[in-house]
Amino acid sequence: MTYAKKPDPVDVVIVGAGASGATAAKVLAEAGLKVVGLDRGPWLKPEKDYSGDELKFVNRDFLWPDPKLKPRTVREDANSPTELFPFSPLPQLVGGGTVHWAGWVPRPTESDFKLKSLHGTVAGTSLVDWPFDYAELEPYLSKVEWEFGVSGLDGADRNAAPRSTKFPSKPLDPTRFGMKFYEGCNALGINGFPIPHAMVTHNHKGRNAINYTGFWNQYGDPSGSRSNAATTFIPEALATGNYDLRPDCYVVRVTTNAKGEAKGVVYIDEDGNEVEQEARIVILGLGAIESTRILMLSKSPQFPDGLANSSGQLGKNATFHEYLFAVGLFDKEVDAPLDGFAGHYISGGSMDFYETDEKRGHIGGCIISASQVCHPINWNFPGRPLWGQSAKDADRDFYRHAMKIGLILHDLPVESNTVDLDPTVRDAWGVPVARITHKPHPNDIHMGKWQVDKNMEILDAAGASKTIPVYLERSTGNTCHQHGTARMGKDPSTSVLNEWCEAHDVPGLYVVDGSCFPTALGVNPTLTIMAVAWRAAEHLAQHRGMGRRQLGKR
Repeated sequence: MTYAKKPDPVDVVIVGAGASGATAAKVLAEAGLKVVGLDRGPWLKPEKDYSGDELKFVNRDFLWPDPKLKPRTVREDANSPTELFPFSPLPQLVGGGTVHWAGWVPRPTESDFKLKSLHGTVAGTSLVDWPFDYAELEPYLSKVEWEFGVSGLDGADRNAAPRSTKFPSKPLDPTRFGMKFYEGCNALGINGFPIPHAMVTHNHKGRNAINYTGFWNQYGDPSGSRSNAATTFIPEALATGNYDLRPDCYVVRVTTNAKGEAKGVVYIDEDGNEVEQEARIVILGLGAIESTRILMLSKSPQFPDGLANSSGQLGKNATFHEYLFAVGLFDKEVDAPLDGFAGHYISGGSMDFYETDEKRGHIGGCIISASQVCHPINWNFPGRPLWGQSAKDADRDFYRHAMKIGLILHDLPVESNTVDLDPTVRDAWGVPVARITHKPHPNDIHMGKWQVDKNMEILDAAGASKTIPVYLERSTGNTCHQHGTARMGKDPSTSVLNEWCEAHDVPGLYVVDGSCFPTALGVNPTLTIMAVAWRAAEHLAQHRGMGRRQLGKR
């Protein structure tokens, strides 16, 4: 290993330039702090690197981690065999998961922050309340929405929690499959409405509404109309002159000083040199899997069980959501084509089934939303023939006449659902990889089945000639939603981070991605992740270390 010249110390080093890391970088750089941002992947440019090439993005994994270079392993429980599997992958590049996302950004509800108070002890779970409530986070949800130019329809969701601001952009127009969804909802008395999108529908901060195509889900958007961290927070942080962004830098551990305080990070740069970057504050924003992995790789005689793990809770209580759905096929002789490739990936949703209804036999609930059946080459229809004339006939007859109603499963935290280091498997750099141990709680399975069945009812009411359910059978890691492995809490014996995302054990160390969530949500988490990161970074900037690691005023 070659050692590069040690750079000058800075106020803050942020590992990860995705949703949470970019948010923190913007807030701290604008507050006048000197910030270094490190990201493992490249900094791609929309006009050069992104397009509607389905083979490039879906089949050849252009944005996704190479499973041979960056593998993960997964098992159902501690007694089950471990297998190599790309569980819950996230793009590793500047912008992170916000580069590939469909961009739906619904808000959490007030109940999401107090599940333990609402439901008490639920057998087999590790339910807790968050250390703050919806009202405390609401201003930051608004800040992110206005930065991203989120499109939505004010007052359309009859279940929505209170808002302090209106949506900055008008809602996207409904697609043909979206209109079918609304037909079914209206027939059943269900409140359907346009799901908020991180998609501008007018000129917003210099970005124009250009293309609503559904193919930008899993793709990088070349048009600039879909917001992401690389088109918003990163440029704003750079504009201050206080943010030094270094892509293609693989952080392998966090360092601490003799007092047990955060000291900096060690990374491998794009030339293969090992570099130590010192900083008064270290912030991790890599997602719950990779942030946990780095903390465990940073163990030392001072921290033998991994960094910030005196509670023994690091890596535990992992939640990942599951995307489940019902597929509806409409009669091509009766119904006009749905043409899911035209318009955005999702169109129309409901929160009517979000809150607990004991008659359903499970606690909690989740958002539902209508969508296309994905891409022409890789479209998703259970039982679809994969080869030959029958496959061609299915594509010709079914693709334009099929749609889904999906759900974001609100999975409950279970202490034995964990992320740790695989004892035998290493990545291409010789570093132990993350091992995920995860088994759905019975409440997850019941919720998933009940909601998929309800989604089939909506499709039936919309006139589908055939419906097919896709239920939860085992954990698949089929979303990029990761939470809970370093949960926040006020008690250092039962949590890893305090309410400001700072490690109880390690002054100056913060984790601002979904790791900090005490429980999952029943909606896509990225808006909430960015709001939590903004809240934590603002508090850090205002209080200069909260008295634990003072940062000098500039």
